[in-house]
Amino acid sequence: MLDLVAVREGKSVRHALDTALETAQHAERLGFTRYWLAEHHNMAGIASSATAVMVGHIAGGTTKIRVGSGGIMLPNHSPLTIAEQFGTLATLHPGRIDLGLGRAPGTDQVTVQAMRRDPRASEHFPQDVLEL
Repeated sequence: MLDLVAVREGKSVRHALDTALETAQHAERLGFTRYWLAEHHNMAGIASSATAVMVGHIAGGTTKIRVGSGGIMLPNHSPLTIAEQFGTLATLHPGRIDLGLGRAPGTDQVTVQAMRRDPRASEHFPQDVLEL
């Protein structure tokens, strides 16, 4: 299951985060084996911008379903930061954390510059994957 963590009209971001956890718990009870969160930034209707934080939130509220990213847009982040975040998550939740990667920015160019400040970061994707 892939979740964008949609913020419903008239509801808060907190409601979206709580709903994502409830959905993952329900999916786990139904026998789903994976629950992934998508990375999108600077979108009022999407609450999954802090993907690693959301992965930890969902993994902490479930017991056996694999939780991951579908995917982390690597050009937006330092490879070391992602390695540290997902390495820590994998230590806290052994055998349950998945790291999916992507090379698209997942946002507008202004937000790309605010996050990584290199609009050509996607050109370094193969090297960033190796570094990760």
